[in-house]
Amino acid sequence: MKTSEIISRLQNRRPTILGRENFREFGILIPMIEIEDETHLLFEVRSKHMRSQPGDICFPGGRVDESDKSELHCALRETSEELGVNQENIRNIIPLDYIVSDFGRIIFPFTGTLHNPEKIVPNPAEVEEVFQVPLRFFLETKPKVYQVNFKVIPEQDFPYEDIQGGRAYDWNAREMSELFYYYQDKVIWGLTAKIIAHFVALLQEKKKN
Repeated sequence: MKTSEIISRLQNRRPTILGRENFREFGILIPMIEIEDETHLLFEVRSKHMRSQPGDICFPGGRVDESDKSELHCALRETSEELGVNQENIRNIIPLDYIVSDFGRIIFPFTGTLHNPEKIVPNPAEVEEVFQVPLRFFLETKPKVYQVNFKVIPEQDFPYEDIQGGRAYDWNAREMSELFYYYQDKVIWGLTAKIIAHFVALLQEKKKN
């Protein structure tokens, strides 16, 4: 193949994440609501009947379907389905940084103002309860940080003889930080906590500037 043909094939492409087709993609929303002139974040407690992460605290959202036009469309659709609200009541939507997780997921978070929160009717099949936390709490409270260590375990027929160092190869096994916020009787951790910390960092960065 000639260099000119390679350039012709590749010059207009837009880069993406290598192997993205193997990732599961999710759109989520951080709903902001006003209570007595103060901004609160709205959270869900996942139904204990859910197969995945029952009882965990999260933001509304879910996996991107083939019918979704975009990650935002997914976030709004899921929020509407889980909270029983009209999408027209979600306004001022802003994208945050997306997360490529260690477990084959790409999370696309958005934030927006949720109007008429008194009309929320949670879907009991997915949502155990909803609750609000003043944004001020997260602005004033640093999360507790704990480390999770990973161990590399190659499969039995791994070809050690083909790599430098063989069985003594240094895999540089990494660790991952898990964040925890404790608010009253609620424990907010995992990806939800990481998204909150990112959201807070953006607000504080803007304030400094």
